[in-house]
Amino acid sequence: MTKTGRRVVVVTSDVPFVAGGHRVIAEELTKALKRSGHTAELVRTPQNPFGRQFSAYMANWFTDVSETGESEPVDQLISLRYPSFAVRHRRHICWLNHRMREYYDLWPALKRRISKKNVVKESVRRFLIHQADHFLLTQNVDKLYAQSKTIAQRLRDFGDIDSEVLYPPPPERPYRTEGYENFVFAVSRLHELKRLDLLVKAMKHVKTDIRAVIAGTGEEEDALKALAGELGVADRVDFVGRVDDDTLVDYYARCRGVFFAPYMEDYGFVTLEAFRSKKPVLTCMDSGGPAELVSVGRSGYVLLPEPMQIATQLDVWAENRELAIRMGENGEADTREVQWDQAVKVLLS
Repeated sequence: MTKTGRRVVVVTSDVPFVAGGHRVIAEELTKALKRSGHTAELVRTPQNPFGRQFSAYMANWFTDVSETGESEPVDQLISLRYPSFAVRHRRHICWLNHRMREYYDLWPALKRRISKKNVVKESVRRFLIHQADHFLLTQNVDKLYAQSKTIAQRLRDFGDIDSEVLYPPPPERPYRTEGYENFVFAVSRLHELKRLDLLVKAMKHVKTDIRAVIAGTGEEEDALKALAGELGVADRVDFVGRVDDDTLVDYYARCRGVFFAPYMEDYGFVTLEAFRSKKPVLTCMDSGGPAELVSVGRSGYVLLPEPMQIATQLDVWAENRELAIRMGENGEADTREVQWDQAVKVLLS
């Protein structure tokens, strides 16, 4: 241990050129550890493309982070997701974002997309990964935290593994409130599971002049733009692409509310970013993590994933600015205690 605190390695796994929320959490955690007086380093280990997972598990298993380059001992390891929780350390805390969901809660969807021959092969791979994950999360880590109740429930459903819930705070950005202009804001990777199509379809049914601004890029971008054109709402849905931090904060600061309704999201700090900006959130009952944080009628809405329902509530915000203001203020108050210094204390306790 250093004079100023512990030496901590934060480790997460990913593939090149895919920036997920787990990487943001890893970077923010590393910065928070340093602010708290500790020496911290972020290590990114391989995840490997689909079908080559076992070599990634082995690479993580044999990754040695027990010492610094000056042969000083590393006091603690904090891992965040598969297969980084395979890295070994004498004090290993896992703050789990998720396991490989295609072999867990998204397995039925994967089976529908692949051939019968590949179902047999992937079933074997799924079984082996389940065994490996169970061993690693119960024997290789000293303490297991889940980043949401949704993740904790999946751990119980698939493996009967106990964990404690610790919500990650949002990234440290200069959140502010500059108004409640007549547009709803959505930001995420444009992926099928993020369900931005619900917002585009809802805009077909709104009766007010509220607009939608969608930030982000991804494989669904062309399809979403085409959908907006087909529905005749292209002039009311603005696709602004990838935005920098300043622009992101500006959209949060000015919008009437935030739409964030992915399918069974692990966590998703968009909800907390909206609340830090004192903006209400519209999510869905099957959205997972976001639905845990929204208090129905107090800080936002938790709806069925149906465009008509979404449109109705967007119109409510459009017609009642004071309601949106009150909901946003409630969201900020309800989540004010979710702070990085507190997360660091728990993870190092």
